[in-house]
Amino acid sequence: MPKIVTNLWFDTEAEEAAKYYTSIFKNSRITNTAYYGEGGRRPAGTVLTVTFELDGQVYTALNGGPEFKFTEAISLLVNCEGQEEVDELWEKLSAGGTEGPCGWLKDRYGLSWQIFPTILGELLNDPDPVKAQRVMQEMLQMSKLDIAALKRAHEGSGLE
Repeated sequence: MPKIVTNLWFDTEAEEAAKYYTSIFKNSRITNTAYYGEGGRRPAGTVLTVTFELDGQVYTALNGGPEFKFTEAISLLVNCEGQEEVDELWEKLSAGGTEGPCGWLKDRYGLSWQIFPTILGELLNDPDPVKAQRVMQEMLQMSKLDIAALKRAHEGSGLE
């Protein structure tokens, strides 16, 4: 078990969410499920925690009750190698959730994700500030990020 593990607080959907997330990401699996015992906050036998891995990163999902909700103050950033991966993850994770600006979305459980093509970091860090600024301006107009449009902005294609 790694020293630091992200813990995700759910009301009652921990197991459902863990199954959902592991079905989306390659190299992912549920590794442990623990249950409430007698005298717990929930009936004995109810799922307490689910430990799972998403592409080798360990998470724990807790059925802690309705007291706490996810906010945009924390998000999971997924580095994507190409548009196909961006499109696939965007479609799956936004299903039943809400699309946000600049590659952000909330999934059906309210957890925020950033679906981030790795080339965007390169384009935004271009030593030419004019190119980087064009990329930033293009990104700010997008919901799901479009790599081809970001590259066109970087090169100044289509500008008058």
